[in-house]
Amino acid sequence: MKKWVYRFGGGKAEGSAADVAILGGKGANLAEMASLGLPVPPGMTVIAECCGWYFANGRSLPDEMKNQVLDVLAEMEALTGRKFGGTTKPLLLSVRSGARASMPGMMDTVLNLGLNDQTVQALGHDAGDARFAWDSYRRFIQMYGNVVLGLDHEVFEEILEDEKSRLGHDYDTELSAVEWQHIVDLYKQMIRDELDEDFPQDPQVQLWKAVAAVFSSWTNARAVTYRTLHRIPHDWGTAVNIQAMVFGNLGSSSATGVAFTRNPSTGEKSLYGEFLINAQGEDVVAGIRTPQSLTEEGRLASGSDKPSMEKLMPEVFSEFTAICRRLEAHYRDMQDVEFTVERGTLWMLQTRSGKRTTRAAMKIAVDMVDEGVITEAEAVTRIEPTSLDQLLHPTVDPRVERVVIGSGLPASPGAASGEIVFTAEDAVAAEAEGRKVVLVRIETSPEDIHGMHVAEAILTTRGGMTSHAAVVARGMGIPCVVGAGNMRVDLRNGLLIGAGVTFRRGDIVTVDGSSGHILKGEVAMIQPELSGDFARLMAWADKARRMTVRTNADTPTDARAARSFGAEGIGLCRTEHMFFEGGRIHVMREMILAEDEAGRRAALDKLLPMQRSDFTELFTIMSGLPVTIRLLDPPLHEFLPKTEAEIEEVAEAMNMEPGQLSRRVEALHEFNPMLGHRGCRLAISYPEIAEMQARAIFEASAAAAKATGAAVELEIMVPLVGLRSELDYVKSCIDQVAAEVSKETGMAIGYLAGTMIELPRAAIRAHVIAETAEFFSFGTNDLTQTTFGISRDDAAAFIPTYQRKGIIEHDPFISLDFDGVGELIQIAAERGRKTRPDLKLGICGEHGGDPTSIRFCEGVGLDYVSCSPFRVPIARLAAAQAAIEAGRG
Repeated sequence: MKKWVYRFGGGKAEGSAADVAILGGKGANLAEMASLGLPVPPGMTVIAECCGWYFANGRSLPDEMKNQVLDVLAEMEALTGRKFGGTTKPLLLSVRSGARASMPGMMDTVLNLGLNDQTVQALGHDAGDARFAWDSYRRFIQMYGNVVLGLDHEVFEEILEDEKSRLGHDYDTELSAVEWQHIVDLYKQMIRDELDEDFPQDPQVQLWKAVAAVFSSWTNARAVTYRTLHRIPHDWGTAVNIQAMVFGNLGSSSATGVAFTRNPSTGEKSLYGEFLINAQGEDVVAGIRTPQSLTEEGRLASGSDKPSMEKLMPEVFSEFTAICRRLEAHYRDMQDVEFTVERGTLWMLQTRSGKRTTRAAMKIAVDMVDEGVITEAEAVTRIEPTSLDQLLHPTVDPRVERVVIGSGLPASPGAASGEIVFTAEDAVAAEAEGRKVVLVRIETSPEDIHGMHVAEAILTTRGGMTSHAAVVARGMGIPCVVGAGNMRVDLRNGLLIGAGVTFRRGDIVTVDGSSGHILKGEVAMIQPELSGDFARLMAWADKARRMTVRTNADTPTDARAARSFGAEGIGLCRTEHMFFEGGRIHVMREMILAEDEAGRRAALDKLLPMQRSDFTELFTIMSGLPVTIRLLDPPLHEFLPKTEAEIEEVAEAMNMEPGQLSRRVEALHEFNPMLGHRGCRLAISYPEIAEMQARAIFEASAAAAKATGAAVELEIMVPLVGLRSELDYVKSCIDQVAAEVSKETGMAIGYLAGTMIELPRAAIRAHVIAETAEFFSFGTNDLTQTTFGISRDDAAAFIPTYQRKGIIEHDPFISLDFDGVGELIQIAAERGRKTRPDLKLGICGEHGGDPTSIRFCEGVGLDYVSCSPFRVPIARLAAAQAAIEAGRG
């Protein structure tokens, strides 16, 4: 019989934290906490595999699973002394999602399940609090109506707000039992009117529909978007956790809260979190009420006049802090925990590794090494490589004048400026037009995920440090300020009202997520210093990795930035990029449009000193490090004049008639330039181009070596080779120029000549090409294009559809296609090294900065990866993690 359900509670559990793939993160950790003897309400986990079964079988639940749920339910009744659906001491349930990877707020939850017109009376009698019972019933109807029945959450909120207004109440806590009962009747009537059916009274019907709804939420838009952004496989599915309810809304001795065992923004080793008296857990994360600090230290830091849990509930607080210390020691990582206090009794509802800013992650990892909790290698693996982007974001220059228009809680560090927008849709539309925006909301919800992703920063006027906006922004590395209570959002009129000033949609503001301040206009920023914890952790990463990390740099500015980020050379210098600026493009056009070799050489004579100067500066910056120069490789059409005005301007410079020039441009037209006259084909058609570039390279090499006293480690790369004979021809030109420059300068010039593998034929014939090539650099951008037969520039029109429909998991231009492109790389590496065992192998496409692709490169045994300057730290860390994973670090 298939085991669909795992039980936990009463000091024991089926499963543990190691079973995360089966039980999901929440279920695995509930089982682990129960096994540790911590106070966990009893419950069960329906395994994630059932989610796939549900969708594969017409969105139905297996009967075998239902029977197992009922069996465990009977055990839960025995443990709690309560009866599911009972008319005395009723057992109520929470039904929550639990994916393998944390997806906060992306899927659905139903609380207080099991309430109906009879059990609500029993709950009130048992608790001695009718108001609590009817409040719980209205919460259940509201959640169930939204999650299971598909009604808009706002419809319920409107009824509630109308009634509060009619009754003269400002807060939910002011409503009486009779008033809540009336609201319940209004809710049920609204459901009857909207759906032409009654709210279900049978607890079992409620349970099965809630379980199905949680499974269904795996495919809701926000969950799909979140998984796509965070590269979580869509076929994992979610488990469902069914647990006995405990209540934080049973008066002043009850509470609910969220805590981190260390500060998730700074990494400081101190308990950090918030709680609400007389509330349920959803109230904390929803940001509907302003929470209170757990600790006195936190209360003082936030300037709150509301008492901390440490003062209000000292015994419970002491028990809670001891559990937090135990959980952190057990998991050997900072924990994010949820808890409820029911009339003085503490219950632990969840623990998981807490989301944190990258700066906090660095500090926590380094501190835990110093504390002897984890090793240096473990610390390296604790940091998500792509999250290092957070450390490269600018912060407000302390020297500038700050016009503060509002303030709130500093939820996610860093600073950014942008135009105010008030909806996620407006944020997406503005980003598509190239405008930078700040998303301003009263509070965010999971439905805002697409707008949050494209925003430069996020501002909310409600919510705490564990609200949805705060958690998601920290995970994305977006500056965020929440709970800016001294500001008001007027959505109807598109206004943000601050301290004595009003801003409209489109006005510029700056969000400082480090101080919690909102500033008027755009202010000057500075780049952070990558020192301290960052430097220590990166030193450990460098010690662990095998592959070196180079940069793709075409300008001195790029090269300097890359060196500051730890680049160990240049893996790709695209020489054509040196010709687009200033007056150089005019000379380049003269060369391309010349009608004979004499005309081309005349133009090349002008280009030579420009190239020599550029290369000399690059070699000097990279003194002692390898530099790979790729010969000219653009489709010629990229340089040609296109408009009539451009044609007239170039014609005048070349002393030609515009009509004559137009005919020459037309003659050079290509139907498919990407597969046309480019790369080594240019050097073969016009060897004088390769000769000029080789001379510029060698003369610059000699000049830089003389100036710095260090020989240049030079590599010359011939692009788009598919035939060994192509490489032989171009290499003979390079060798001839090298001999000439060596004779002229009296200096021996050392260099390697190799090729970029970017065509399937080159990969397959690598053993032959390696007879001439001394190194291979895999140009994975073009290799992906030529392998798939897809233009990277056009792929955006359909790749997202492929991903959404499950045709392809990842965009192959972002993460390497292991099965196709990856196999070609593996073939080329094996065959090339069989011919030339010391063949140097690297990768220089955009994939060189992608951690998943870097892991593949480690497996293939490449010598280096090369990426854009600002991704160098990411590549260094990813290469270290790949080596550690492979047992080499």
